[in-house]
Amino acid sequence: QVQLVESGGGLVQPGGSLTLSCTASSSAFSIYNMAWYRQAPGKQRDLVARIFSNGITRYADSVKGRFTISRDNGRNTVYLQMNSLKPEDTAVYYCNANDFNWGQGTQVTVSS
Repeated sequence: QVQLVESGGGLVQPGGSLTLSCTASSSAFSIYNMAWYRQAPGKQRDLVARIFSNGITRYADSVKGRFTISRDNGRNTVYLQMNSLKPEDTAVYYCNANDFNWGQGTQVTVSS
């Protein structure tokens, strides 16, 4: 069982930036396909961004051009750099490994 620990959430004003981090407990991190999901109150959990073990990335249309997913295999960590944040980005953000393991989530609130 892979343990995933997210950090970096918080309160930010519209137009601001945040960077989320997710560190995995496994030394096999480099072969994992990693992703970030988010879930707003009363809504389903949706895919935000994905990064495969070969470095290829995919983004939801709603975040293209604003969010960047990256990974540091030496630190067993995946990042989500979020720029030009909007109130509709407010949600709990979850890290995912291999479409199987989940982190505990970190709250992101975009509000003035």
